[in-house]
Amino acid sequence: MEQAIYVGVDVAKRTLEVGVRPAGTSFSAGNDAPGCAQLAQRLVGMQPALVVLEASGGYERMLVGELGTAGVAVVVVNPRQTRDFARALGRLEKTDKVDALMLAEFAARVKPKVRPLPDPQAQALAAVMARRRQLVEMLVAEQNRLGQAPAVLHHDLRSHIDFLRKQLHQLDQDLDQLLQQSPLWREQEDLLKGVPGIGPVTCATLLADLPELGHLNRRAIAKLVGLAPLARDSGPVRGRRTVWGGRTKVRATLFMATLSAVRHNPVLKAYHQHLRAAGKPYKVALVACMRKLLLMLNAILKNRTPWRPPCPAPA
Repeated sequence: MEQAIYVGVDVAKRTLEVGVRPAGTSFSAGNDAPGCAQLAQRLVGMQPALVVLEASGGYERMLVGELGTAGVAVVVVNPRQTRDFARALGRLEKTDKVDALMLAEFAARVKPKVRPLPDPQAQALAAVMARRRQLVEMLVAEQNRLGQAPAVLHHDLRSHIDFLRKQLHQLDQDLDQLLQQSPLWREQEDLLKGVPGIGPVTCATLLADLPELGHLNRRAIAKLVGLAPLARDSGPVRGRRTVWGGRTKVRATLFMATLSAVRHNPVLKAYHQHLRAAGKPYKVALVACMRKLLLMLNAILKNRTPWRPPCPAPA
């Protein structure tokens, strides 16, 4: 009986280091269009059970697209997860070859679940959302500089701030058009926007950066975003449950949405007031409302049922 083949790819800006298990061999390829296409065809011939890459700031997208098009099972994992795996095995050395073979071993032992890859529209949406975040960061930075700068720089800073606001407005229009191009996304967008507290930016962020929404159970989606209380116990000691990890961009957007939702969404408003009345600190109550909002949105997309406000209590 032949052993299953597992492949790990260490991604750099210009090169790809490929490790293969159980053979224990490795080879290199270029991280450009020809190199990724050739590597994908080579891996098709190897018929691996799974290929694992780390998220590498977007440098992995070209190869992931080629592998997805070629029908190769590929998973992009969180680098922290693979670093913890390597430390657990006592692998402290770090080279491209060592990292590639470690990723292949991670694939063989952990076998992370393969999820459907985003289609070109989803990738375009993710790129637009990334650009929007960049513009917002630049706008905030320039506004902060304006408050500290001498008067001689005020005209230049205000001109740049006006330009960034126009760019942001244009990007929001492009974002709306992009969402309207897909019937599925239009349906999802309408379902999400029907929930009080969910605006166009939150909606677009969830569609771009959380494609698993509506496909996972309540515990898995909360843990994926970083809103599940995690145990910190050891022996007889019972530590305080805390939330951490997960997808920072999604969690930050949900935080802002929840600030609005606890004022305008009747369900979350009542829940927040109940937690505060029970003595929960403000931020703890707000994080609990974030989790409740996320689970609400997950159920709405899973069941394809629009938001319905609670029925008023009988007099």
